[in-house]
Amino acid sequence: MVYSHDTFGLGNIRRMLAICKYLLDSLPGLSILLVSGSPVVHSFRMPQGLDYIKLPCLGRNESGDLSAKYLGTETDAALKLRSDLIQVAAVNFKPDLLLVDKKPYALQGELKSTLDYLKTDLPDTKVVLLLRDILDSPETTIAEWQKYQYYRGIELFYDQVWVVGMAEVFDVIQEYQFPDSIARKLKFCGYIRRELGQKPRSILRQELQIQPDEQLVLVTPGGGGDGYRLIETYLSGLVHLPREGKIKSLIICGPEMPLCQRQVLYQAAESYPQVEICEFTDDLISYMDAADTVVSMAGYNTVCEIISLSKRAVVVPRIQPVQEQWIRAERMEKFGLLKAIHPDFLTPQTLMDAVLEQLNSDRNHLPLVSCLNLDALPQIIRHLYALLGNDTQFVTDGYRYPISVQSRYLAQAKPKLSIC
Repeated sequence: MVYSHDTFGLGNIRRMLAICKYLLDSLPGLSILLVSGSPVVHSFRMPQGLDYIKLPCLGRNESGDLSAKYLGTETDAALKLRSDLIQVAAVNFKPDLLLVDKKPYALQGELKSTLDYLKTDLPDTKVVLLLRDILDSPETTIAEWQKYQYYRGIELFYDQVWVVGMAEVFDVIQEYQFPDSIARKLKFCGYIRRELGQKPRSILRQELQIQPDEQLVLVTPGGGGDGYRLIETYLSGLVHLPREGKIKSLIICGPEMPLCQRQVLYQAAESYPQVEICEFTDDLISYMDAADTVVSMAGYNTVCEIISLSKRAVVVPRIQPVQEQWIRAERMEKFGLLKAIHPDFLTPQTLMDAVLEQLNSDRNHLPLVSCLNLDALPQIIRHLYALLGNDTQFVTDGYRYPISVQSRYLAQAKPKLSIC
């Protein structure tokens, strides 16, 4: 059973689905029940063996306060409903393992009753907390974890903590002052290498009508809830491109961008015949692979995709309400893996200068990703087997790394790309 923390963006649900898919590919006969409040969970392809329970959506305003996103109910009532649904799922599904994303007690403690139930009624169920590489600044994270007693929660309820990151990039034990009782349970797994998409680069570039002497820039703000400024700045910066340059742009706004903002961007894009703009694709990594340079924010999944593909990228991280993306962008830039622009210094000129710098870089010298461990998914399998005490062999041959195009993918169906 997997709990996915979701109040904003696509990051958490995409990361948890990637883990679920790899587990299902590797462990024949496995069944996974995902519980999530993501408003777009239905938009993703679900592999055989995975089903989900959709929790009522919650959202955050700019100050970070929670509220019911669609239901006309008080926040406490929505949280009570979500908490009850999670516990009922655990009671009936009786999982061997509960994998919890991000927060030990989940949103506003909505997982506490389920953790209590598992501890008393299903004591053989293993409970694991999954943390991304960076949560927030050390000061903010330590204060939050002390306030909500997360350190104590891990000591009481969790068997292990899996971090999909590297201590060499950001050592959560040191940065967040984890006590020895938690450090002993913690496993650094490395970053998640993203698998090959549904369509190879050559086919997508044909479909997008990219000529051999042209370059493609992909612009993606992820879920898009706060992506308007990035795309608007990019469109405004197109006037700074050299007239003789043969550069095309594909902009994917994201399903959570407000309709009014999307309409403004669609109208602005009409002035540029070399720009194609759409709302959403469930196969973003294929389009990323087709691009010569990526312009994006610095969410965990997007950065993992950029690194997996050895793509040149310009990232403009979100800095509110958490500092996670800026810290990640800074650390990755120090490794030479991408170019980061702080939002305070984002202008059409600075953005386009950075894009042109990436496009004009030596194509024979791509970002060096060998300095990073990208084997989080196989490592999670190893930790899972060690935790459950299962010696059964598992299959990993089916995993497709995005290294080269294989001819067997040419006949696959065209990925869903909604262009309005």
